[in-house]
Amino acid sequence: MNTPPFRLAQPSRLKLSGDELAGAGIRAVDPCCTPANVSPPNTRRRARLTELDSHLHCSIIGTCLSTHELRKLVPKFTGLDRRNASDLEIHHSAVELAIEGGPAAKALHKLLDERYAAAIRRFDKAADDVDLLELWGEALKSGDIPPAYWALMTHPLTTMPVRQKAFGDLHMLSHLVGAANRADIRRLVALEEENAALKEKIERQQGRLHELGMERDASIAALNAQLAQLTAQACRPMAADAAGLEAEVQQLRNKLADADQRVALHTSRREAAEQRTLQEQDAALALRKSRDKALAQLKLVQSECDALERATVDAADTASGAGTRRASLDSVHGKRIVYVGGRPGSNAALKRLVEAAGGDLVVHDGGVEDRKGLLAAALPGADIVVFPVDCIDHDSMNTLKRVCERHRIDYHPVRTASVASFVELMARLHPDHLAQLGNPAPSAFCLRHG
Repeated sequence: MNTPPFRLAQPSRLKLSGDELAGAGIRAVDPCCTPANVSPPNTRRRARLTELDSHLHCSIIGTCLSTHELRKLVPKFTGLDRRNASDLEIHHSAVELAIEGGPAAKALHKLLDERYAAAIRRFDKAADDVDLLELWGEALKSGDIPPAYWALMTHPLTTMPVRQKAFGDLHMLSHLVGAANRADIRRLVALEEENAALKEKIERQQGRLHELGMERDASIAALNAQLAQLTAQACRPMAADAAGLEAEVQQLRNKLADADQRVALHTSRREAAEQRTLQEQDAALALRKSRDKALAQLKLVQSECDALERATVDAADTASGAGTRRASLDSVHGKRIVYVGGRPGSNAALKRLVEAAGGDLVVHDGGVEDRKGLLAAALPGADIVVFPVDCIDHDSMNTLKRVCERHRIDYHPVRTASVASFVELMARLHPDHLAQLGNPAPSAFCLRHG
């Protein structure tokens, strides 16, 4: 916009140089365009609405206040009808009130200050017109025009060139908005009208709701009174039947007590039966485990008896010259067996059987008469190590296992120290399996350090 709709200020009154005017985006004007009746700026306080140039009132009222706000304020100071007056009449009346001054202008000024208090505080930080123009430029970029426009126009440091530039920017912006968004403006006007209508409708509805609430309270009070009356009427015939009802209730209570006793009795019986069932189940499980253990032991004893019988038959055949085959003890032929623990009688019999089968049996009693220190010395070079689990102490057994694992010697525990258990073990050990053991490499076992 080249020429605003008001007269421009003289450069001498602005107290700005040409370079400063050019930097602020304001052209120098002719001396004849001096505005009339403009109060000099007062840096001690913000400008009043009535102190501004009358040509600025239209842009301030139209930009910073909505039609709905003006429609509520203007009719208080004029004879316009709030509902029937047009938006243009409301706007013109507001501008005239601002120009005239008085209570109406003070009310408009107060409304603008209250609505844009945040923007006023933000603009109060400006130290000169350059800061004001920077804040105004930021408002233009963000689109928040009304708060910045009011804060800028009334700022104590705002000069006439700054007001002219803000007015020109707003004027050109109104042209751009009007050219690009006429449909949006129509919708905005319609929405404002609809909003005002809805607010009036809400006020009417609130009044109606208040009336309905009062009517509801009255109805509730009447219904409560009627309910109290009906309750009193119903209590009179009930008093006559109270004795019969009490007797019936007592009868039902007696039946309920009997039923509770029967339920308690059946519950105790059921719990006792469940307890006995659990005990019987535990006993049956223990018997089943004992039976399984007995069957396993019986099977093992039977296999030992069978092995002992075969060994006895083979020994008898060999002694009578019927044959030279000793199938039951073939696995010990040429083998060195170390037997740890046991009993002296059975150990002598085992030694005779092994020597008769061509093997070598070294017996160590596990520390009863023989020193335990000799146990570690007897193990290296052995092919098989055998010990009965029922006739050996735990210390000797642990030492035996540790030394056998160190020298990689195959060791076998047997169930008892009987001859049958030993013969059954020899029968289970297949000769091919023992042949795979072979003679182990010479051990680096030390008699002193282990």
